[in-house]
Amino acid sequence: MFSCRWNPVMKTAATASTTASEPLVLRHDADGVATLTLNRPGQLNALSRALLDELQAALDSIAHDQSARVVIIAGAGPAFCVGHDLKEMRANRDPIFIEDLLKRCGRMMKTLIEIPQPVIARVHGVATAAGCLLVAACDLAVASTEARFATSGVNFGLFCSTPGVALSRNVARKHAMEMLLTGDFIDAQTALQRALVNRVVPPAQLDAELARLAAAIKRKPRAAISLGKQAFYKQLEMNMEQAYQYASQVMACNIMDDDAAEGIDAFIQKRQPNWKS
Repeated sequence: MFSCRWNPVMKTAATASTTASEPLVLRHDADGVATLTLNRPGQLNALSRALLDELQAALDSIAHDQSARVVIIAGAGPAFCVGHDLKEMRANRDPIFIEDLLKRCGRMMKTLIEIPQPVIARVHGVATAAGCLLVAACDLAVASTEARFATSGVNFGLFCSTPGVALSRNVARKHAMEMLLTGDFIDAQTALQRALVNRVVPPAQLDAELARLAAAIKRKPRAAISLGKQAFYKQLEMNMEQAYQYASQVMACNIMDDDAAEGIDAFIQKRQPNWKS
């Protein structure tokens, strides 16, 4: 069993970084797209426990919202997200608090995968440590040419073990290890080459590119997107034989759906499909 040593220090209360009335996550809905904006610009959108809780609640709500077809995760201010709030962690250097905080973070990252809607990261600035994890945990990512990425915890004596989970499932192993071992930044084009992000555009074109990507997804039937997203992540954890068996079952179920019948008929008849979902 893994164990770690904790230096005995006095536990202190975390310092609130925003007023109680100020939301830490802003939600904006338009044309089937739910945008969740991390709202701690003064702290570069560091993932405090309170922010994680608000983001979790927002994602849980969206999961059951039929009007939301696509989710975008954005950041207010100059940064996308610089990872965990190190000041909060330092002020609460207690194993129970830290383990609970990391569990909350892990649960939220898993929720990004588990909700039926595709989730796109809008990366306009730096994304470091758990912020880089947040990018990797989203289904898709569109980055500005000004974005930069790093798993920089090792620079402070804190290896980015949890960011390494999603990072290693997105980029090649040696690229992931280089980022984790050095803590060095990579630019947006390098992130694109390493498949950490899907598209890179100038800052002025970022929202338009996100809109184009979201629109392409929204043109597809909801049921197929939801089923396909779930199947994609589930088969990744299987061996080849199990994956093909499972995927075949999913496709057999999918093809019996009314939208699949409509889509095939529309293709044969050379017309646009009229989706039901």
